Order: sequence, then C-alpha cells, then structure tokens
Amino acid sequence: MVTSRAATVDGYLAELPADRRAAIATIRQVILDNLPDGYVETMQYGMITYIIPLERYPMTYNTQPLGYVGLASQKNYMSLYLTNVWMDPEAGRWFHDRYTASGKRLDKGKSCVRFRKLDDLPLDLIGEAIARTTVDRFIERYEAARTR
Repeated sequence: MVTSRAATVDGYLAELPADRRAAIATIRQVILDNLPDGYVETMQYGMITYIIPLERYPMTYNTQPLGYVGLASQKNYMSLYLTNVWMDPEAGRWFHDRYTASGKRLDKGKSCVRFRKLDDLPLDLIGEAIARTTVDRFIERYEAARTR
C-alpha cells in the first residue's frame, strides 16, 4: 500500500497485511504512550498522523493542520515521519547520534525513518523523540522556520 483512502486509523490498520499491521500497531502505541498533550491522532495524506488541530493553530502555509508525526506502510517499507526531529538541526544530530549508538542501522529520508520490520527501530528512542516537543515548542519552531 502506498496511499490509503481509509477514513479512520482502525480502517487503515485493517487494510494492512498481518505482519505490517502488528508493526504499525506497536509503533502507534509507542507514539500514543509518549505523545505530548495537544496533538491529535487522525488520518492525513493517506497515513496515520499526529497533528496540531486547526482550532489550536490555524495559521499554516497550506491551511492544513500542522503535522507532527506520520506513520505509513509504503510499498517496500514502512515509514515514520518525525517532523520535530528533522526541522531542528540540534534535534536531528541528537536523534542520529542516539540511533547510531543503539546499534541499529538508520535508513532515513528527508523527513522519515524507513524500516522493514519492527526490530529495525530502537523503540525507546522513538518514544523519546515523540515526547521531546510540546505543541507550543513545535509551533515556535514552525514559525521560526517560516520567517527564514
């Protein structure tokens, strides 16, 4: 699956093959267990996303809610989009160093970590990365990036 038309997270999970469903569900639980207050789970862009609702912050460049984390099953791998890590060079270095120290191979794109199986991810680090940025801090970083 590259893009899903599922309207709900449960619908998205139901579309996945059993092995991918188990991996995505496990990572989803790590996200939910570590997600700071104010972010909301939804479907956006064909994947599970964690956003700042427009009611909280409506001044986005594309009139869509600000995406904090995304979780997707792609054709050849799964992806975890960690916007808070990649939008801040210091956080990016922190994440890269911690990931490398975990002994796991970091396969990253511009804003995502790609993985083929759950064992490819250091789940404790993923939880730390999710918990790292409050809604207010994420908005500050977003606004700073938009003014550059």
